[in-house]
Amino acid sequence: MAREPLTRAEFLKILAAGAGGIVFLRGSEDALAAITGVDDDLDQAALDGDGSRAAGLPYMTVVHGTPIETNVRTAIAKLGGMRRFVSSGDDVIVKPNICAARASKYAATTNPAVVATLVRLARGAGARRVRVMDNPISTNPASAYKASGIKAAVEKAGGSMHIMSATRYKAYDIPGGKLRRHPIYRDMLECDTLINVPIAKQHGSTGLTLAGKNLMGCTSDRGRMHNLGLSRTIAELNAKLRPDLTVIDAVRILVANGPTGGSLADVRRKDIVIASRDWVAADAYATRLFGRKPGFVPYIAASAAMGLGKTDLSGLNIKKYEV
Repeated sequence: MAREPLTRAEFLKILAAGAGGIVFLRGSEDALAAITGVDDDLDQAALDGDGSRAAGLPYMTVVHGTPIETNVRTAIAKLGGMRRFVSSGDDVIVKPNICAARASKYAATTNPAVVATLVRLARGAGARRVRVMDNPISTNPASAYKASGIKAAVEKAGGSMHIMSATRYKAYDIPGGKLRRHPIYRDMLECDTLINVPIAKQHGSTGLTLAGKNLMGCTSDRGRMHNLGLSRTIAELNAKLRPDLTVIDAVRILVANGPTGGSLADVRRKDIVIASRDWVAADAYATRLFGRKPGFVPYIAASAAMGLGKTDLSGLNIKKYEV
């Protein structure tokens, strides 16, 4: 579908509206940047890429620093820009981890600033709508959306929070031999662009929960996946969904008592964002943040065995940036 790039002024207007309804004042771009954190050059690069395509785009970007919004925009800019993933008129779904009614400081749910920045960029790339959704495990969605801070951040960014209706799940044929047919939220398969935005955290069943496991929030029957074996069924679910972009939030990571956490003693501040088209490689890299290797998380190996991505990172073009 044809892309229709926004002008510089139009994109600034979207970002300003997303930052809290701030309007332009005459000759106020510098003042606006000071108020909202907008960096015009970086924001345009986050849409179109930073101009380094001729040299070959990185396979993965790993960005460390603050503020969070700059961290995310840099990761996307260096990966080729949001227009590499979102075209004008696209229906975009952003899938964070909102498993419980927890504030983001507890690192059980994806950081609201990470989610909101991706929503703004998708809007800036011309998406006709950007919806954010998850299927919480321990509370009703409305409570989790609000407590996590994601609802407020997404709505300010121009996106919408979507509560996943029981009537929208449909049984699909699943490749791989274990699940065979399994219910998936149909919007996740019917959208134009699926952006997977997990938080990196410890998990009792899989060692860690990262991008692969985050997409379990797209099904209404997690129990069946547990019964059939999580490693293989997570791989099969991802083989069906095939997210277009994965951005791992490691601003804060949860090192114990996952997935729902609840104690600040279990949280470590990393200020890192990882972005790639290959979620398997992104997950493999993220295990390092916990002092682990990819083999510690069996679903990563199972997914690589299905050809969904790479776990050997040694030959990949992985670029690290400080902001």
